[in-house]
Amino acid sequence: MPNIAYPALIHGGWRDLAFEHFRDGITVHWLLKGGPAEPSVAILNYRPGAGVPRHRHVALETIVVLEGTQSDENGDYLPGSVILNPVGTEHSVWTKHGCVVLIQWNLPVVILDETK
Repeated sequence: MPNIAYPALIHGGWRDLAFEHFRDGITVHWLLKGGPAEPSVAILNYRPGAGVPRHRHVALETIVVLEGTQSDENGDYLPGSVILNPVGTEHSVWTKHGCVVLIQWNLPVVILDETK
């Protein structure tokens, strides 16, 4: 099987991709959609004010901020930031003005508080 390549993705090539609903205020383009026990890679596009409630990482999650600012309890992440969320870490995620991230989950996260 050949590799899967996305030319110029981090330089705005993501703008040409088709997005679908992911969560309230967030759309997704799946670069590689795994199952419940497989890795997934996606582009998430957060509208201003959108966020993900507190969740736990059961496997490594890697995020690269492509545009805008993503925030969590540990700080604000500008374009070019790489965030590693190791096994067992917990946080919620939000954006004030919107952001676009490249995200890779080794396994899906566990949502802890759906009310936020």
